[in-house]
Amino acid sequence: MNDVLAAKASSEASAVEFDHWWRSQGAWVEPANQCRGGESGVQLLQRDVGPPLYCKRQIGHTYRTLLHPLSRPTVLRELQAYRAFARLGVRTPRLVYGGVRKRQGQWQALLVTEALQDFVSLEQWYADGASAALKESVLRRLASALAHLHLAGWQHGCCYPKHVFVKAGEDENGAHRAEIALLDLEKSRRRLSAKAAGRHDLGQLIRHRGNIPEADLSFFQQIYRQRLAEPPLMPQS
Repeated sequence: MNDVLAAKASSEASAVEFDHWWRSQGAWVEPANQCRGGESGVQLLQRDVGPPLYCKRQIGHTYRTLLHPLSRPTVLRELQAYRAFARLGVRTPRLVYGGVRKRQGQWQALLVTEALQDFVSLEQWYADGASAALKESVLRRLASALAHLHLAGWQHGCCYPKHVFVKAGEDENGAHRAEIALLDLEKSRRRLSAKAAGRHDLGQLIRHRGNIPEADLSFFQQIYRQRLAEPPLMPQS
C-alpha cells in the first residue's frame, strides 16, 4: 500500500513539474516548425539567478525504431543521450529538466538546458579568427571528444560546426586552453562500431565545414585517428 501511495505521489509531483515548465514562456530562438509529424521549437527563458535556459518544447514530435514501432517522443532519445554523454565525460549543456506526457492522444515533450557561458559555436569561432596555436588546441580537444564518444559506441548524429561549441583562450600563464561542448543530441544513437559512428559524424562535420580550412581538417582527422587507436572503452547505455 505504501508503495502505491509513493508511486502516486511521485506521478503527481512529476505532473506539477511538467506543468510548471510547460507554462513557462520566453522569446522564441527557434520558432516552432512542423516536422516528424508534429512541431518543435526552442524558447529562451530568462531567470533572476544563473544563466538563462533553453526550453525545447514539442507536440507530436516522434520517431520510430524496431524497438519502438508505434513511435516515441524524440525528447526521450535526447534525454538518453544527455545522460550517456555525461557518464562518458563528454560535455553538453547542463540538463535542468526533461519529460513527456500524453494529452488527448498527442505527445507533449520538454527539454530544458542551461545556456553555456562564454562558449560560441565552432562555426562562429572560425569566423571570428584565432591564432594557429589556439586552433590546434581546439581541434585536438574536438578530435579527442569525438573519438572518446565513438569508441564508447555513440554517434552524435548531427555533427555540424553549429552544434559544436568552443571556449578557448589563454590561462594566467599564457598556456592555451580549450573546452568543447556538444549540442543538439536529438539524433544521437548507439552504433555497433566506432568506425560506423565516426564515418557518419566526421562526414557531416567535413561536408558542413564552412570556414574551416582544409589543412585544419587534415590535422583534426590525424589526431582523431590517433585517439581512435587507443584502447576502446566499454559501451555505456
